[in-house]
Amino acid sequence: MSIWTRIAEALSALAQGEPLSVVFDKLQGHVDHQPELSVGFTIAVIALGAKIAKADGQVTKDEVTAFRRVFTLDEAEAANAARVYNLARQDVAGFDAYARKIARMFGPEHRDVLEDLMEGLFLIALADGSYHPREDEFLRDVADIFGLSDACFRALRASFVEGAPRDPYEVLGIPPGSSLEEAREAWKRAVKESHPDRMLARGVPEEAIKLAERRLIALNAAWEEISARRAA
Repeated sequence: MSIWTRIAEALSALAQGEPLSVVFDKLQGHVDHQPELSVGFTIAVIALGAKIAKADGQVTKDEVTAFRRVFTLDEAEAANAARVYNLARQDVAGFDAYARKIARMFGPEHRDVLEDLMEGLFLIALADGSYHPREDEFLRDVADIFGLSDACFRALRASFVEGAPRDPYEVLGIPPGSSLEEAREAWKRAVKESHPDRMLARGVPEEAIKLAERRLIALNAAWEEISARRAA
């Protein structure tokens, strides 16, 4: 059963007039199972992506293109993504209410999944080729609600936003001044955790595994920068 079929089933379980955010309540306590974890991840990315979007009304071609930066979609699947998007746009609840429900749904034990989700949101925010202060504020607030540190947020932003302040030690998740060996070990560990098989195991759906490509680029660049500094 595809992820989009499972999402359609989750949406069909909503009672008449229930907002999309109820899905997160229904999934809470079940995301220790990989299928539900993948469904929760996918709906969360699209729903928060809808909250960050500027355009009103129905999904436009550009907005579907934004989701395709994260998910592999054919035309039939795009319709399911559009339905999730529209339900989120129609919900009067703000992004912060959604983010809190999503944080509760995954819980602190799925911190890695929340970081994966943030990466998807950065890709959506940058779909129009620019990164606006309001988008930065939105994503910073979401990261805070998710319980991610400022250093984690800065590292994520540096991986996606051209020209953003970038500390290679933060990208690797280690303190400044760590030894070259500590940096090497952190880099190897992070690359291992970014392997598609690891990401699939923690709930990132196969349709979104392209997130690993961008992360690996950032990790390798951070390690190369630290190595070059030490060699100079």
